[in-house]
Amino acid sequence: MNFEIPSFPVNRPRRLRQNESIRALIRETHIEKSQLVMPYFVRSGKKLRIPIQAMPGNYQLSPDELLIEATKAMQSGIKAILLFGIPDKKDEIASGAYADDGIIQQAIKLLKKELPDLLIITDVCLCEYMSHGHCGIVKNIGGNWNIDNDSTLKLLAKTALSHAAAGADIIAPSDMMDGRVRAIRQILDENGYVNTIIMSYAAKFASAFYGPFRQAAESAPQFGDRRSYQMDSANALESLREVALDIQEGADIVMVKPALPCLDLIYRVKTTFGYPTAAYSVSAEYSMIKAASEKGWIDEKAVILETLTAIRRAGADIIITYSAVEVANWLK
Repeated sequence: MNFEIPSFPVNRPRRLRQNESIRALIRETHIEKSQLVMPYFVRSGKKLRIPIQAMPGNYQLSPDELLIEATKAMQSGIKAILLFGIPDKKDEIASGAYADDGIIQQAIKLLKKELPDLLIITDVCLCEYMSHGHCGIVKNIGGNWNIDNDSTLKLLAKTALSHAAAGADIIAPSDMMDGRVRAIRQILDENGYVNTIIMSYAAKFASAFYGPFRQAAESAPQFGDRRSYQMDSANALESLREVALDIQEGADIVMVKPALPCLDLIYRVKTTFGYPTAAYSVSAEYSMIKAASEKGWIDEKAVILETLTAIRRAGADIIITYSAVEVANWLK
């Protein structure tokens, strides 16, 4: 500010806090339904709703049940969903990720047929489809396991293309391989999908907040961890470099994940690049609130809304949250 703020008693900030009507009139940050994305986990079968114990209120859904939930989401005012697939079989080349009849491909086609106005975002990663649970091709080099970056790019690009061909609106690569956005943009453009959007998980940290998700997606690594490709949560400048690289390679939207532990980075990404910025409020962020609420320690609705407001205030244009439908119903 370039002016001197009057002091008390001329300036009485509490004048603007007297009642809810006044507070609402000057409120700076708002949560809109159009800003929320609801994630779903889909697996093959019929009439399947398998509860995810670590994420109360969430399920592994068969495509027919996914259609029911996606319809409810649209009726609540949610316009976009994010899909994660759980295949029947896993192997060392993630063949289920890019199969024409893969679970994600089936789900996209069904949803687009029945809910053509629903915006479908698909997570592009290989961990759910790999027998070892890592996000890329694993090679043994000198007795050490290594995630081979460049051979993995081919599978990621192939997966992204299969999603676009099935009808996905937005491709969201989450693997954190170097060069994945360029590889995906190139294969999409070469095959006529120049208008398919890429929302990259640009600043994705190796976080302890992913635990419940790995139960939901059945994607925990069978050995080692993901710290050789996901970022160190201590590194802010590195995250900005990663975002810059993804933008240079063709990302249309950039994402920070997780959200609540990274509010500072959401702010820095938005103010530095001015690009559409998404934040993923991840599974443990959701489950911690649910657990504390079940204990009677917090007001669940108030805490969720305050959390999402903080993420918006930090600069996120889009929030991916497992509370999306619940919040949309509250906002009615």
